[in-house]
Amino acid sequence: MCKVLKVSEAGYYKWLKTKNRPYKYDELLAKIRQIRAENPDYGAYRIYLDLQLFHRYTGSYYLILKLCKQHHLMLKKKHHAKGLTKADLAAQASENLIQQNFNASSPNEKWLGDITEIPTADGKLYLAAVLDCFDGAIVGLKMANHMKAELCVDAFTTAAKRYQAYGMLFHSDRGSQYTSRIYRETLARYGAMQSMSNTGKCYDNARMESFFATLKKELIYKVKTETLRMETVKSMVFRFIEIYYNRKRIYTPNGGYPPLMKRLIYHQEKLPQAV
Repeated sequence: MCKVLKVSEAGYYKWLKTKNRPYKYDELLAKIRQIRAENPDYGAYRIYLDLQLFHRYTGSYYLILKLCKQHHLMLKKKHHAKGLTKADLAAQASENLIQQNFNASSPNEKWLGDITEIPTADGKLYLAAVLDCFDGAIVGLKMANHMKAELCVDAFTTAAKRYQAYGMLFHSDRGSQYTSRIYRETLARYGAMQSMSNTGKCYDNARMESFFATLKKELIYKVKTETLRMETVKSMVFRFIEIYYNRKRIYTPNGGYPPLMKRLIYHQEKLPQAV
C-alpha cells in the first residue's frame, strides 16, 4: 500500500503513532476563537494583543497570524467612511497647526472633532464627537437630528467639563460648524487653540475619520440602523462608545490597552509615591 500511494514506510508508522495526539495548538486556537466570538471585528494583531494583555500569551505574533490564516479567522475589510461637513468658503479658517501629528504626551493636549451621519427609520441622526490624541478616547459626544454648530459646541463643552480640560489644541475640518462664531467663542472660553485641515486633505484629520470608520464597520453596518428608531440607535451608539470602545476594545496605538485604561495608567504613574 505504501508503494502504491508513494509513501515511505517510516512516514506511515510515524503518522500511525501520532494520529490520535491532540493538536498542539488546540488550547491556543480555542482562546483565539473565543476572542473572535466576543470581538468579531478583531484582526490577527488585535487578537495577539488581547492574548498578551489578558491571557498571559508569550508567543509570537506570527504564530497567531498563521493560525488565523489556516483556520479561516482572518478579518475581511469592508466599508470606507466618507466625509460629511462642508467648508464655509466665506469664513476665515484657522491654520493647520497639527500637521498630521496625532501624537500627544498627556491627556487633553490635542483634541480632534468631526461629525458623521447615521441613517435611522426616523431620519438622519448626526453624531458630533471629540477624540483625545493621547489615548484615542472619545471624550465628548452629542447626537441630534440636525448638524448645526450647537451640536459640535455641546460635544466640545461636554468633554471640557467632564475632564476639566483647558488650553488644548483643537483640530477639525473646515466645516461651517467649526468656523462659526459660536464655536470659536466656545473654544476661546476654554483657552483652546484652533487648528483646521487643509482644503481637500482628508488625511489631515485621519485619526478622527478612522474612529468613525470603526464605529460604522463594527456597529452601524451590522445592525441596519435605517430600520431602527432614532432613540434606539442613539442608545446603541452611546453604549458602543462609552462601554465598549472607550473601556474594553483593544486599541493598537496604545499597545493594546483600551483608551481609558491607558489614561488610568497615566494618572496612576503621576501619583506621588508613598514614603
